[in-house]
Amino acid sequence: MRLTKALRLPDQKGVTAIVGGGGKTSLMLRMAEEYARRGQPVIVTTTTRIGDPKNGEARLILADAPEIRGPLVSLGEVVCIGRRGAPGKLHCPGPLLWERCLREAERVFTESDGAKMMPIKAPAAHEPCIPPEADTVVAVAGLSALGQPIGKIGFRLELLCELLGVSPETLLTPALLARLLTSPRGQFKGVGGAARFRIFLNQADDPRLTALGVETAELARRALPGCRVVAGCLRPKVMIKAVL
Repeated sequence: MRLTKALRLPDQKGVTAIVGGGGKTSLMLRMAEEYARRGQPVIVTTTTRIGDPKNGEARLILADAPEIRGPLVSLGEVVCIGRRGAPGKLHCPGPLLWERCLREAERVFTESDGAKMMPIKAPAAHEPCIPPEADTVVAVAGLSALGQPIGKIGFRLELLCELLGVSPETLLTPALLARLLTSPRGQFKGVGGAARFRIFLNQADDPRLTALGVETAELARRALPGCRVVAGCLRPKVMIKAVL
């Protein structure tokens, strides 16, 4: 099953924001590839910061590059658009270029959160940066965090411990992860409604993590009825393990 089908992403023109931790950029690129293969013009970008695309995953267009004056997208390819920040990093494209992305792409994917490569996170006051045009929000978490001390695998640790009511030494359980993902102070922050929300539980790399992912998904669905939850892995290839 395709990722975009499992997550029930819309076929019509629109914007999907990705939040959380544990594989946001990889998920964004994999979803964009599926749209491109179907012949739909697709752009990936950010409302925060992301790394440059690697290994030919997307064609990079910088905001000040000469090619910005031509069409941004062509059929059959993923285009990544942003402004150059630090070496190897991209910032949000800016309001004028963002408006062009919305006009020229059938679907825009935007990474709208940061987690410093951690599998889970709690959002700060200014996070996530979900654009108002987003019709879907996908929250990502890495199942490798389960069973680990929260102090070792959580970004914005003080906020995370406060949200969950735990100490840094507490081991992350499916119940705690489900609470983080569905809390209005966690990954559900700023989403507005369950029908707009999706969860992707990444790193279901073996039977144990898959089983823990299913348990997490069931608890998340119980806490937020109507939310779509998918467990799977993105590397070395996309595999869907469970859909709830």
